[in-house]
Amino acid sequence: VQAMMKTMSSGNCTLNVPAKNSYRMVVLGASRVGKSSIVSRFLNGRFEDQYTPTIEDFHRKVYNIRGDMYQLDILDTSGNHPFPAMRRLSILTGDVFILVFSLDNRESFDEVKRLQKQILEVKSCLKNKTKESADLPMVICGNKNDHSEIYRKVRSDEGENLVSSDENCAYFEVSAKKNTNVDEMFYVLFSMAKLPHEMSPALHRKISIQYGDTFQQKSFRMRRVKDMDAYGMISPFARRPSVNSDLKYIKSKVLREGQSREREKCTIQ
Repeated sequence: VQAMMKTMSSGNCTLNVPAKNSYRMVVLGASRVGKSSIVSRFLNGRFEDQYTPTIEDFHRKVYNIRGDMYQLDILDTSGNHPFPAMRRLSILTGDVFILVFSLDNRESFDEVKRLQKQILEVKSCLKNKTKESADLPMVICGNKNDHSEIYRKVRSDEGENLVSSDENCAYFEVSAKKNTNVDEMFYVLFSMAKLPHEMSPALHRKISIQYGDTFQQKSFRMRRVKDMDAYGMISPFARRPSVNSDLKYIKSKVLREGQSREREKCTIQ
């Protein structure tokens, strides 16, 4: 299911990214907590004032880091979770996670606690079947710390308690609106995931799609940029892999260790 090379079309060029360098980041949380605003900060460095409910948004960013290609798929999920099976599938296929709540909303914090528990349970079940020993990088993100303290409903120590027993889980209080601690949060997340630090928004040069034809070349350099060998480019034409592809991917992981055993029907409950 997962070929040796993942192909991404970008403009008139085709970028080939090794499967081992391809990752999926899943963003979860209740409605109206700022999930999409954090994603927008990561991709474009912008904050959108107008609120638009998210059903499910998919983004893809590719990097040329010291001549090696990397791909990061970003799944921005709905806060309403209209399809529980889809949420479970998103968790199963995720490599790194961002759980977002609003510091002025106690219910959104309770939802993050439920999501954290569900992710650990789902991934633990998958890990037992695949005999994988990979860690589970996750950040819990309290958004809207630009609001006055009088509106705060969740104390800092409550958020910190959620991550205190897991070295692969970190807590940040951020403001997507003011761009406070957002870069730092991504830097720590990628460090826990053992991904290149240059994937962080502030540590690579943003490249336009017009450079796509030369982007994947090991000799790719921008003449006006010195002492920087990391570049990132958003794919404007990326499409979310189909549900069928995700199911086959999970099924292949489960069966990889026991190819001799009878193939089971893949179900998402």
